[in-house]
This record gives sequence, structure tokens and C-alpha cells, in this order.
Amino acid sequence: MTQRTLILLATLGSAALLLGAFGFQHIGGLLPCKMCLWQRWPHAAAVIIGVAALALRQASLAWLGALAAATTGAIGVYHAGVEWRFWPGPSSCSGGGLDMGGMTGGDLLSTEGPVAMVMCDEVVWSMLGLSMAGWNAAISFALAALWIAAARART
Repeated sequence: MTQRTLILLATLGSAALLLGAFGFQHIGGLLPCKMCLWQRWPHAAAVIIGVAALALRQASLAWLGALAAATTGAIGVYHAGVEWRFWPGPSSCSGGGLDMGGMTGGDLLSTEGPVAMVMCDEVVWSMLGLSMAGWNAAISFALAALWIAAARART
């Protein structure tokens, strides 16, 4: 495959994962947790990098695409580990939920709070034993491999 084809495939892969995440959220009604949102940003960066690499004909940008894909993959591994209870997650969205020790009296008495707190350590959807975070990690590392192949390919 050519560099351009590899970059296009990796870019479309991240775009598809973003669209899938929005579909699960807005069509399927599965609200994202904080860590789910963290995983979206590197995909958005990979799409922007891919569009720039294709438009500017700069295959060297593929290394940045690989970094973005690997970053979201690493966040996915971390998130899946939190779901499997291998390690603790952020105190603001796992375990006991909100950190009441950091709240003021006004915060505790306020009736304005999160309408739907989605916990980072709860699996809301899985397929073949992998949660969305696990699938994001696996697919993102495959996309990173495509980006690396594009960066190393001869034109």
C-alpha cells in the first residue's frame, strides 16, 4: 500500500471510532464517563493530522498520527484496567465517585449537581469480553501500526 492509502485508512479509522462513540452516546443513550471523553481527543487529533498530511502531502506527519493513536490506545488500556479493578481510577469518577473531602459546604448543600454521573470503573457495554475502552485500545494500537507503516513507507 502507498503512504497516502495508509494515512487515509488510519485517518478514517479514527474518524469511525469517533463517530461510533457519538453514535453510542446520542443514538444508543450510553453516556460517556470522564475517561471515555479523554480517549476521544487523540482520535480527533489523529483525524486533523491525517487531513493535514494528505492535504499538504507531508507523510512525515504520520509519526504524529501514530503518537495520537498510541496515546488513545494507552488511555484505553488504563481505562480498561480501571474497569477490571487492576488499578484505581480517578477519584472523581471511580470508586466512591465524587470526592466529598474536596467539596465546600455550599457544594454539599447545592441541588445543582451532575444529572447523570457515569462511573469510569463500570462497564456499560461489552462485546466478546472487551468493554468499549478495551476495544478502543485494541483498534487504536492497530491504527498506530498503520500510521507507523505510513511513516516508514516509501512513496
